[in-house]
Amino acid sequence: MAGELVAGIIGHSLALLADAGHLLTDAAALAFAVVASAMAARPAAGRWTFGYSRVEILAAQANGITLGLIALWVVWSAVHRLVHPHDVRGGLVLAVALGGVAVSVAASLVLARASRESLNVRGAFLHVLTDVAAFAAAALAGGLILATGWDRFDPIASLVVAALMLWSSAQLLRESTFIFLERAPRDADPEAIGRALIAEQDVVEVHDLHVWTVTSGFPALSAHVLVPPGADCHAARRRLEQVLSERFGLTHTTLQVEHAEPAVTTVELGDAVARRGPLGR
Repeated sequence: MAGELVAGIIGHSLALLADAGHLLTDAAALAFAVVASAMAARPAAGRWTFGYSRVEILAAQANGITLGLIALWVVWSAVHRLVHPHDVRGGLVLAVALGGVAVSVAASLVLARASRESLNVRGAFLHVLTDVAAFAAAALAGGLILATGWDRFDPIASLVVAALMLWSSAQLLRESTFIFLERAPRDADPEAIGRALIAEQDVVEVHDLHVWTVTSGFPALSAHVLVPPGADCHAARRRLEQVLSERFGLTHTTLQVEHAEPAVTTVELGDAVARRGPLGR
C-alpha cells in the first residue's frame, strides 16, 4: 500500500492511488474479519443467547460499505481526470502494478483455503480478489500508456476498478442485509418446508413457521405443529426433525407440537341443539 501511494504520487497515476486507498480498507477489513471471527467463536452467555455470531455479519456489512464509498471516490476522481488528464509515467505504473498482482494473488490463495461458508471470510476474500483485478487493470493501463502515450487510459482503468468494487459492495450488503432482516435462506423455501411437514403422518396443521439465518452457515427454524388427540407428540416431533435435517439441512429447529382440539359444529334441530363431534382434518 505504501509503495503504491508513493508510486501513484510520483507517477501521477489515479489507478495506483485508488488501489492504495482500496488496500487501506483491505487492511481494516482483514483486521475486522480476524476480530469478528474470534468473537464469533466465543460461547453463548448471559443475554447473548446466540453468542456473538452476528458480529461476522456486521464485519461483512462494514466491508461492503467501505468498498462502496471508496468506489464512489474513485469514480469522481476518474471523471475529473478524464476531463483534465495528468501526465502519467506508464513504466512506473506497469512495474508497481505487476508486483501488486503477484502479492494479491498470493493473498487470494490464502483466503481461498478458508471457510467460504462465512460471509465474513467471503467479504475479506472479495476485497483481496478485487485487488487482483485492480492491479491487472493498472498494469494494462501502464502498458497502454507506454505504447500510445495516451494518459486517459489511467482514469479508464480506475473506472473498471470502481465497477468491480461496487459489484462486490452490492453483493456483501445484499447478503448481510438479508440476514439482518431474517429473510429465509436461499436454499430453504418456507412453502416447500410447510408442505413437507403437513404431509407427514399425524400432522393436522402447521402455522407460525419461521425460517431465518442466525449467521453464515447457521440456518434456524421454528414452527407450531398440531397433531390429532391421542397422537404421540414426541414421536411426531422426532419425525419432523428428521425430515427437516435430511431434506432441507435444517438442524437447529424449535418445534412446538401440541394436540389439536376436537372440532365441533353446532346443528340446529328445531328447538333442540346438538353438537357434532370430531370432523377430522
